[in-house]
Amino acid sequence: MSALIVLTGPSGVGKGTLLRSLIQRHPELYLSVSVTTRSPRPGEIDGKNYYFVSRSTFERMVANGELLEWADFAGNLYGTPRKAVEDQIRQGNRVILEIELQGARQIRKNFPAALQIFILPPSLLELEDRIRHRAQDSEEAIVRRLQSARTEIAAADEFDICIVNDDIAKALERIEATLFATATC
Repeated sequence: MSALIVLTGPSGVGKGTLLRSLIQRHPELYLSVSVTTRSPRPGEIDGKNYYFVSRSTFERMVANGELLEWADFAGNLYGTPRKAVEDQIRQGNRVILEIELQGARQIRKNFPAALQIFILPPSLLELEDRIRHRAQDSEEAIVRRLQSARTEIAAADEFDICIVNDDIAKALERIEATLFATATC
């Protein structure tokens, strides 16, 4: 059973919704809070949803080795604070990272034992519909997210497990089965 779990998938695929449900059902899992240079969306809370920092602060964190991984996504920087994750693992806890493809590849190189799960949309058309109905992005940002999604989906076979999020309850059950499966001889 891996202490570090990576959850990746394109923007709008439902990673956040799945993770909120997973953490609610399994509070023993530690969800790492990422650092980002993007502005908070309505309702997001600093330190709970993300740590919102300036670009210069983020760049300092990279230079000082304070991030396990980091990525430039849709014009903003995102990263995983190293200390909190390492502290949780040392305490015997399982840690989940919700990160982008670029960051997942960094984790794979530095933590090859991490369990890597990729969440797929039922289709690109469905993904576009989800992104547009969030009504949080400009048309330019939507186009960028969809271009990134195509690249990310093409890399899904790099992951240990792929789960199609065609139904939240079923996708959550598949994640739980993956995380809590008991080994038999």
